[in-house]
This record gives sequence, structure tokens and C-alpha cells, in this order.
Amino acid sequence: MTMTESTHAPGQAPASTGIDGLDDVLRGGLTRNRLYLIAGVPGAGKTTLALQFLIEGVRRGERVLYVTLSETEEELRSVALSHGWSLEGIKIHELMPMEGSLGADEQYTMFHPSEVELGNTTRTILSEVERLQPTRVAFDSLSEMRLLAGNPLRYRRQILALKQYFVGRGCTVLLLDDLTSTDGDLQVHSIAHGVLQLEMENPVYGAERRRLVVVKFRGVGFRGGYHDFTIQRGGLEVFPRLVASEHARPHVHERLKSGLEELDVLLGGGIERGSSTLVVGPAGSGKSSLATRFALTAAQRGEKSALFIFDESIRTLVHRSAGLGMDLQKAIDDGLVTVKQIDPAELSPGEFAHCIRQAVERDQVSLVVIDSLNGYLNAMPGERFLAIQLHELTTYLGQANVGTILIGAHVGLIGSQMVTPVDASYLADAVVLLRYFENRGEVRQAISVVKKRGGEHERTIREFRMEGGRIHVGEPLRNFRGVLTGVPSMETLKANGA
Repeated sequence: MTMTESTHAPGQAPASTGIDGLDDVLRGGLTRNRLYLIAGVPGAGKTTLALQFLIEGVRRGERVLYVTLSETEEELRSVALSHGWSLEGIKIHELMPMEGSLGADEQYTMFHPSEVELGNTTRTILSEVERLQPTRVAFDSLSEMRLLAGNPLRYRRQILALKQYFVGRGCTVLLLDDLTSTDGDLQVHSIAHGVLQLEMENPVYGAERRRLVVVKFRGVGFRGGYHDFTIQRGGLEVFPRLVASEHARPHVHERLKSGLEELDVLLGGGIERGSSTLVVGPAGSGKSSLATRFALTAAQRGEKSALFIFDESIRTLVHRSAGLGMDLQKAIDDGLVTVKQIDPAELSPGEFAHCIRQAVERDQVSLVVIDSLNGYLNAMPGERFLAIQLHELTTYLGQANVGTILIGAHVGLIGSQMVTPVDASYLADAVVLLRYFENRGEVRQAISVVKKRGGEHERTIREFRMEGGRIHVGEPLRNFRGVLTGVPSMETLKANGA
């Protein structure tokens, strides 16, 4: 199913949640006149989501109602103020126990409290609905309703009665549940038309991570799986899981050149649009500088590039590029190169993919650089997820005809024992290898292309230098044997017959 397809009730537009990313996941929003469960631990974002849903209703000229058994109106207005919202147009109905209910005169003797309080609570809710005639209702929270019911049978019957009542009056209802029930109560899951689960985890280091999953949504082909989201000033921002197959475009046969003639020859004319190139090598070998060279050459053609850097600051990158004759700052000022510094402790994988989608779809970039995969790995919850998400990301970029350069840093500096924390070579269409090698007491560098799908490439090993204010790619190192081991032997004398 594509992003534009929907199976909501025919002839009736879905009710937007007021959250673009969530509407994308739900194929447009919530089916109207249905009852939905929003479940999540305290602090997961349920109240914020409900308020955004009601604020969107007010914006569209609908009557909305917030029924609260757990928070006061003052607390709700405080939440709204923190997001810069006005609750004008939202009717807030409190069902909080009054202080007098704690007195001796208010204690029930002939009936169990649940029999009296649940009935009173229900009648109060229905009376307010009859008076206001809302089209959107948020009910916070089911934990109090569950306690008032006293037993599962009465609780289920009460929820069923509320569902039938609301649906019969054209209401779209959100029931919030903070999951404080210890018995894994699934009563409302079976009754509700849809169930959204909000999850929050606190990693050992870094900010909390939030994600949501649509557990159930009857009659709608929603986007499955987990979707990262954040709570910022302004409410929830949901980052739908990236599905590369939904973004296919006609393929463009064209190469992106580096501006270094010898390097382009080595690459068989440059890197193809829609392909991914992995540049691997030890620290300081020039991987980032090569990627920057491609970005600036694209800028000279009037094309845009986006660099996502994990391992160094923007200031350091600009300064280092200037030392190699590359005026990165001018390209940034001209809007042709965007550099975004990524903090892996603060950014979820879903948000990172969203940033890349924005660069492609909003800014129309032709080249994306991820520097480096080591930093990207640190942003992931576990290495086993990296290859899957990276594959989806590179496939998406390829189908969008965007060239991708991935930087991978080897652990170690020289010799045959260098390894990389994550092997992405099988994902990339081309692999460029940078190595240090020793020659007569001097540390030198070599560059080679060890893999390139879909085209011929030069199989030589060339010398690579960063000196004199520029990047140099030299002639093939034909007088050496064993350059890739780091300790080559020189064959010049034998070759000359001396």
C-alpha cells in the first residue's frame, strides 16, 4: 500500500490528529465516530497527544471536550502553556473528588463505593456530552474508571456502554490509559477500534527515547512497526518508519565527479547518482576531506549537498577544509552545502532518517554524506539493527537518485589487523579504501577502489597525499608490492634490471 492510499470510511475524511507524522502512520488520521485507546506509561506523551488532537478539532471549527479524572484544569493549562498553546475552545470537565468526599458524612455504608461513584461519574459525563454535543472527546484516564468499577465485568460493561453512546452521537473518542494496572488488562484493546501504544525508555547514557506502535486499527492499512517520536515545545513530533519502496523515482544515469581527475579515473568516471560509496580507512587518512571534495564540486555545478557529521564539530570541518584549499564556509553561506552536527546521545535513528528525508524532499540535495558509520552505530539501540536501517536508508536515497557517501573508520592505523566496528561493505555499491604504508622511514598514504557495482573502475593502487593546500591523487604505485599490508616491499631496482 502506498502512502496516498487509504481505507478509511468512504465519503468521510479522517480526523487529523494535528500531528503530521502520526497522520502519515495512520494514512490520514483517525476514522471518525470511533473509540480509540492511547496507552503508555506516565510521561510517555498521552496527554500532549490528546490536547493536540483537540486543538486540531478547534482549528477546524469542531466542538471538543476533555474529561479528566486524574488531572486538574490548572495542570492541563500548565501543560498547554509549556507548549505555547491556547486551550480556548476546549471544554475541560473535571471529575476530581472534592475535599468533602473524604469526610465521615460522605462514606457509603449500604452500597459498595464503586456502585455509587461509577454511576455518578458516568451520569456526569453523559450529561456534559448531551449539553455540549462534541465531535471530539478525550477521556483521561481509564485507570480511575477501572478503580471505580471494582471488578473486570463491571468495567468492561461500562466501557462498552460508553463506546455505543459516543459512537451513536458522532464522537471520535480517545481513551487514555497509563498502564498502571498490574494484571495486563486487555479489556479495552478488544473493544476499541484502534490502539496506539506509546513507549519510553531511559538508556544508560543520553536522553530518553520515545517510540510508538499502532497495535490495532480496524479497516485501515496503517504503517506498521515502531516509529520514533519526540516531545518538543509545540507537542509531539512523530518520525514515520522509512519504507524505501514508497519513494521510487525514474532512474537518472549520470555520474557525480570529485573534481580530482585522477580520483575520477580511479572511480571509472565518478560515482553514479543513486549509488552509495563507502570510504574506509584509519583515522586521519583523508576520508572526510574526500567527501567534502565531492560536495564542493557539486556546489560548483549549482547542486546541493547535505553532510551529517557525528565525529567532529562544524567549525573543525570548515577549518580543516580551508587548509586544503576547499572553501566550505562559502558553500554553506550560499546554501549549496548543509552541514548538520549529530549528537548520537540525543538523536534517535528515526529522527535521523527524518532529517535525511527533509534534505532530499525539501532541500532537493543531490549528495548525502554520513560521517561516520561509527558515530551512526553509537546512535543505535543495538548493532543488529544498524544493517537493516542503513540498508533501508541507502535504498531510499538510491531510489531518489541521490548519491550517498558513507564514511567508515578503521580501528588501528597500519598493518593487516585493522578492523571496522560495522561492516557495511556489502551494502555499498562502491568501496574506496585508504591505507597508510611505510616507505624508507616515511609514512605515506594509498587509495584504491576495491569494489564498484554497475561499471568499470581502475584497479590500481595510487598514492594519496594532503599537502600544499590541496588533495593529491598520484600515479599508480607500480614499484611496490604489499601496499595494502602497510609494510610493502619496493621492486624498483629489479624492475629496471639494475
